[in-house]
Amino acid sequence: MRKEMPRGLIALTFVSAALIVFALWMVFGYAPREAVMGDVQRVFYFHLSAFIGASVAFLGTLVASVAYLRTRNRSWDRIAKSSVEIGLALSAMTILSGPVWASVAWNALWAWDPRLTAVAIMWLIYAAYLMLRGGIDDPDKSARFGAVYGIVAFASVIMTFVLPRVVSTFGSPHPTVIGPGSESGGSMTLTPKMKHTLYVSMVAFVVLYFTLLWHRVRLEELADKVRELQARAFERD
Repeated sequence: MRKEMPRGLIALTFVSAALIVFALWMVFGYAPREAVMGDVQRVFYFHLSAFIGASVAFLGTLVASVAYLRTRNRSWDRIAKSSVEIGLALSAMTILSGPVWASVAWNALWAWDPRLTAVAIMWLIYAAYLMLRGGIDDPDKSARFGAVYGIVAFASVIMTFVLPRVVSTFGSPHPTVIGPGSESGGSMTLTPKMKHTLYVSMVAFVVLYFTLLWHRVRLEELADKVRELQARAFERD
């Protein structure tokens, strides 16, 4: 029997879409043109916001992994796995949009900057999460392995925030916009309108994560039911 989409999810989907459209308008119609880098600086709003969304997604994996180990409830495992998939997509957007910005700011598509390297390592660690889980046939073993891995892997997310600040004395060209050191890194100065645009974009991507998570978890629930029906059919045969 077809399961209807919850009204809350429908509403959240519309809100998420509206926020993304509003963020796009602010990026291209509200935020002023950056004096040094010009229009390519507008990539920054998506670059950083996608990274924040990915960080929230991997934090969701951490929380859901701890909850699964405590309760052994498969619903938490679905959330953990789905969050990794969404986090990988958002962090890939961060990595791919970086060279567009760097080609103008640094005259190079990629520089082995500590923050860029840390984000790339983080992506690889979480990509391995999905590949390793895919090699475990037993659902319970896969869930337990994923929970432990999801907890340990969050160290790579912390590394992306801590490492660039630890090595900032070596002259990293990547600007630090949020947190300690935000006034000293890079050559980009955010005006009030730029800050408004950044905050709206960040909120839009975080809401997008929760929207995609709800959709993805529902698909996982349906997939589990299909596997259960297939298992019962094989038993009868």
